Amino acid sequence: MTYSLEAAVVFADGPAATETLAALGQQGQFSTAEVRDNQQNILASWHYTSKAPGETFSNFISHWLFPAPVIQPIRHNGKIIGEVQLTARDNSISHFIWLSLAVLTGCILLASGIAITLTRHLHNGLVEALKNITDVVHDVRSNRNFSRRVSEERIAEFHRFALDFNSLLDEMEEWQLRLQAKNAQLLRTALHDPLTGLANRAAFRNCINTLMSDSAARETSALLFLDGDNFKYINDTWGHATGDQVLIEIAIRLMEFSGKRHQSYRIGGDEFAMVLSGVLSEYEVQRICADLTQTFHRPFNLHNGHQACMTLSIGYALTREHDSAEKLQELADRNMYQAKHQRAETRVK
Repeated sequence: MTYSLEAAVVFADGPAATETLAALGQQGQFSTAEVRDNQQNILASWHYTSKAPGETFSNFISHWLFPAPVIQPIRHNGKIIGEVQLTARDNSISHFIWLSLAVLTGCILLASGIAITLTRHLHNGLVEALKNITDVVHDVRSNRNFSRRVSEERIAEFHRFALDFNSLLDEMEEWQLRLQAKNAQLLRTALHDPLTGLANRAAFRNCINTLMSDSAARETSALLFLDGDNFKYINDTWGHATGDQVLIEIAIRLMEFSGKRHQSYRIGGDEFAMVLSGVLSEYEVQRICADLTQTFHRPFNLHNGHQACMTLSIGYALTREHDSAEKLQELADRNMYQAKHQRAETRVK
């Protein structure tokens, strides 16, 4: 630059110096330039004029980075004949700063987007995991459904929790199954005769009370009371073990006769009961009683090689003709003893 200005300074040609400064300044090498002679008189000057609104920031950067101009002497034949004062422009620096800011902003936006996506994914995973756990816990607590299990989760902490919780549910389910089996056994013991396997007196009471409270079932049901005619003779002759064997055989024949339609009970000793269902007339009840009596004409085979015959006295009562369980049982019991008395008189004759 000093070489280009040397001739203009020697001849004090201000316009030529100004033209040279303008030509060089348009290349963006500096923002201001002054050419002075030996007496510090300004021979020429040039200032960059900003036309873009964004140049304010560039000017600020320029003043911050280059607070003082750079002074370069102008020589002619080895002697200093003047100087040029230059203030640098920050085009490249500003461009670098703007580019850096743009890249930084883009990185921040990208990182923010990735962070939001990951956070949302983790949030959804946490919500789904917690919902899965709470659904299982609610079902177990409300419905006692110990067969439910928490599904395995991808989050390590929830995965470990699911394994431990499922192990606990396994133990609780096993405990519940054992408890249910025990309760079922206790219920069967409470409602069944241990010798014959028939439903017992307690189950009979429950059945009669339920039947009498059901008006529709009462119209097509009947109660039979059955009592062994010569069980005492068998018991006294061959012993209690044989008597128990006969009672078991009676229960087997009653269950085979009643099937799934009717229900048989052992009331106590050699007293039994049967609740008939789906009977529409008294004649049908009488026919069932006759068929049941015929079933016990076949002798019992005893373990000691002997055979024993035992008939049953049967009394019946129609449920639709009574409004209470007591009256129903009273009539069936009275008819049973009347049948037993008539059978005894027949044997005497």
